[in-house]
Amino acid sequence: MDDWNLVVTVQEHGFSRAWELLHTFGPVAKTDYYNVLTLRVADAVSFLDELQQAWEKQPALQEVLARVMPVERMFGFQNAEEFERKACAAVADWVGRLAGHSFHVRMHRRGFRYRIASQHEEQFLDHWLVEQTQHAGQGARITFDDPDYIIALETVGQRAGVSLWGRDARVRYGLLKLD
Repeated sequence: MDDWNLVVTVQEHGFSRAWELLHTFGPVAKTDYYNVLTLRVADAVSFLDELQQAWEKQPALQEVLARVMPVERMFGFQNAEEFERKACAAVADWVGRLAGHSFHVRMHRRGFRYRIASQHEEQFLDHWLVEQTQHAGQGARITFDDPDYIIALETVGQRAGVSLWGRDARVRYGLLKLD
């Protein structure tokens, strides 16, 4: 499924239960990566609210779902240069929100081993965004100690998605597990 808007990492031995649970929310697809599913939902925030409530009421879900990450913007890529160009375009609208605030990029890469390095791409986007916020007049700063925002960057093969998470959302949705 190429039009996913959530990446779900499943706990060891929880695949069947996760598959069954997630199908109640929308189309689910297996990926080529161990214990990784993709999902398409109409409204990611409503999905997160509903899943977070279930997560808190049914602790057994924590033994099934390791991490759930919605993405706001998607893009495909064929190589590292295209990945960087499209990643910059995908996050460019957030420059105004990041200006004057602290942030960092966190990437979870599945696939493209030896062609794209997660840490390199995190640093590339971190520095690109700092530069863009400085051009906008109020620079942002990179921090890993309780930042105002975290940009989540997920790849599954040659598809990628990004989302922006403020501190309040990160506290509210413990199942995001951004860091």
